Amino acid sequence: MRILLVEDTFDVGEAITRRFEAIGHTVDWETNGKAAAEVLSFTTYDLVILDVMLPDLSGFDILTTLRSAKNTTPVLMLTARSEIDDRVGALDLGADDYLVKPFDFRELEARARVLMRRGSGEATNTITCGDITLDLSNRSVKIGKREIQLKRREITLLEILASRPGRIFSKDELLNKLFGFEETVNSNAVELYIGRLRKKLEGAKARIVTLRGLGYQLVPDET
Repeated sequence: MRILLVEDTFDVGEAITRRFEAIGHTVDWETNGKAAAEVLSFTTYDLVILDVMLPDLSGFDILTTLRSAKNTTPVLMLTARSEIDDRVGALDLGADDYLVKPFDFRELEARARVLMRRGSGEATNTITCGDITLDLSNRSVKIGKREIQLKRREITLLEILASRPGRIFSKDELLNKLFGFEETVNSNAVELYIGRLRKKLEGAKARIVTLRGLGYQLVPDET
């Protein structure tokens, strides 16, 4: 999934980015509030991790603008301010969750999973399509009882497709979710990853279907 991180403390931002990229997510990291607001005006994300104290524009201002535009992207606020009024204020402005610094990265990852899971309509950390099971908590994949080895971006691609079986994802949409601004890729990258994932899912009771000119979908077998 694609995440926007807005954090101006370098070591914190670097650590968060590294953690989420290591488990397969694409992270765009901004250190300036005004720049982050601009990015949000033209880019779709699965989650925004938003610090409160930022240069030029505060996290509260960004959140207010986001919700005023009817943007429902899940937002997790980060701050060193632990006062109850700050937390209540953030939630009333439309934040979905609130985490006080310093925090354990395992808790951050767990809270992020909950928000992205909620955004995709899942009730648990397990996504199932046919006999394919994806465990979001440990990023493992099974076909039936057999565990298969997928690379981190292949798991992310499977997560996108399996979260909405039958939904058609265009090539541009998949490019947007799989790669960040700083990555140089072309449209053939999606075809490459689709081909790799399709091969590794051979024998499963679900298949990736290519709809020429439209995109791709994961479809469970009728039987």
